[in-house]
Amino acid sequence: MSMTPPPGWYRDPSAPHLERWWDGTAWTDHRRAPEAPVPPAPFAPYQAAGQPTAPTAPTAARGGPGGSRRARAVALTVAGAVLLGAIGTGAFVLGRDDGDDGGRDGGGTRAATAPATATAAPPVTPPTSAPPSSSPPSADDPAVVVDELNGITLPLPDGWIRPREAADPDLVMSTDGTYDCPGDPGLCRHGRVFSRTATATDATAPKALAESDIATVADEAYDEDRLGRRPFGGLVSHKLVGAGQIAVAGRAGYYVRWRVTTEKGPGGYVQSLAFPSSVGTGAPVLVRFVFDAGPDGPPLSVMDRITRGIRPVGDAGTGGGVGSSIGPSS
Repeated sequence: MSMTPPPGWYRDPSAPHLERWWDGTAWTDHRRAPEAPVPPAPFAPYQAAGQPTAPTAPTAARGGPGGSRRARAVALTVAGAVLLGAIGTGAFVLGRDDGDDGGRDGGGTRAATAPATATAAPPVTPPTSAPPSSSPPSADDPAVVVDELNGITLPLPDGWIRPREAADPDLVMSTDGTYDCPGDPGLCRHGRVFSRTATATDATAPKALAESDIATVADEAYDEDRLGRRPFGGLVSHKLVGAGQIAVAGRAGYYVRWRVTTEKGPGGYVQSLAFPSSVGTGAPVLVRFVFDAGPDGPPLSVMDRITRGIRPVGDAGTGGGVGSSIGPSS
């Protein structure tokens, strides 16, 4: 003979903080918050095959009046098994509790399944960038060099500086630090950029101007300087490595680039860039580049970046203008 607990309120196996009504044969859908101690009730000494699982309330586990020692032992055993099952699975999941027959197990017991809750991630605020400034570049801006005479600004790369002395009035920037020239005694720099206005005796078309100016750039940088010294022992040969149209400060310009070999040292790269001016008399502007070759020289990508970054004074935009799709090739 088997016995089951009588109808009453017992602790809900699927929600231990609530009580649930046991109708004597199965759990019902009625729940409540605990209000008073649940009265003791007799508990089955054993469970026959096919019988529903009894509620695991503390009072049922202890047994009611008239219960035998064997009943109390079995109750404790069942309660312990249920507790171990809860620890192993993390929850009492006995079936659905949506009111249909699919929520009953083989013995007809209905139990609630805790509804799953999803925690929404906090909204991510996309980063915002500051709007471009409409004010013209300042001479104090560490990112640019302003050439008021020729009406242009040039980007100042990291590790480059503005000239500290007026040895060459056309010099607008150079790499920081010096080294002993490999030829005649003196100090050399690995990279330099010059800006000057073309004279009346120079050609006026950007292509002709750059093609005629490149030899002067190479001679003054790597053959014999303005003081008559040969810092690299003289110029041995040169090779054309790039030439073509390019947009400079919103105008169609032209560049010529050589790779030069010197008597001493690794040689270098020189470039002459010519384009129409938008200020003063409108005479063309020449920007000259001198980069040492070898592992200590600046990469040619810096030469390209400076070339493409030249802007008219007062222009805060970033567009290259006419011919912006054409640029120096390394």
